[in-house]
Amino acid sequence: MLPAALLLCFASTLLLYLASPRQRLRATPLPPWVRAAAWLVAAGGVAAWVALLGPGAGGFAALTALMLGWVALPYLAWYAAPEERR
Repeated sequence: MLPAALLLCFASTLLLYLASPRQRLRATPLPPWVRAAAWLVAAGGVAAWVALLGPGAGGFAALTALMLGWVALPYLAWYAAPEERR
């Protein structure tokens, strides 16, 4: 259950990032409906964490996993585009 919870949270952050107009991993952002799908995937991740750890710890673990993805993705995009580092 733990890998599923992590995968859902990280997948939702990736979808949210790729649907953002300021993302740098694709030439064009994903369509806006992907944001709604990303929030549904995030809700599934929160539900998985809550089922695994209970409501208190599961909620905070889900927020931690989501925040880790939201912080790491812009840095990974910056690292993947070497021409922007000059």
